[in-house]
Amino acid sequence: MAKTSLAHAAPPSALSRIARLVRLVRHRWVEGRLHQALPPDVLERITRRVAASERRHTGQIRICAEGGLPTSYLWRGASARERAVTLFGKLRVWDTEHNNGVLIYLLVAEQAIEIVADRGLARAVPPETWRTLVAHMGEAFRAERYEDGLTQALAEVSALLAEHFPTGMGEEGAVASGRNELPDAPVLAGDALLKE
Repeated sequence: MAKTSLAHAAPPSALSRIARLVRLVRHRWVEGRLHQALPPDVLERITRRVAASERRHTGQIRICAEGGLPTSYLWRGASARERAVTLFGKLRVWDTEHNNGVLIYLLVAEQAIEIVADRGLARAVPPETWRTLVAHMGEAFRAERYEDGLTQALAEVSALLAEHFPTGMGEEGAVASGRNELPDAPVLAGDALLKE
């Protein structure tokens, strides 16, 4: 059995601490760019698009964007997906009448896009559909066309919700309305709702 000498290599914990520190610096540096990527006029247009979308179906869509992850997430090596799932709960996207809420999450520092769909919609839409949607968004975000990417994602999610949860006939023949259960405005880093 061959022995490998690790005498000259840094201990794995030191390497992981350095990697975490580099990630932390990158996330803190990018945080300030969030308001440049999504200025007030863009947020207002997105808010109007969410409201218009929700008149077509019974689903609820929340958009959330952060420049960087909170320090506690970075230090423990958490992913954008973990943050998105946490925010899905914090923003009460899971708490809709028809279990058909959707969170579209953007993490600018890592150009990460996550879509978290509640169980009602997740049962109706195959995972490949979500992966394709995220890939389309990624193209726009890599080109720093954040409004285009979010608008495209909103349109695609809206189409899925309108197909599976249209306003009109609901469960057992009851009339389902497009009642607005959650705010339409995007949530950005720094909002009180996103505090660790």
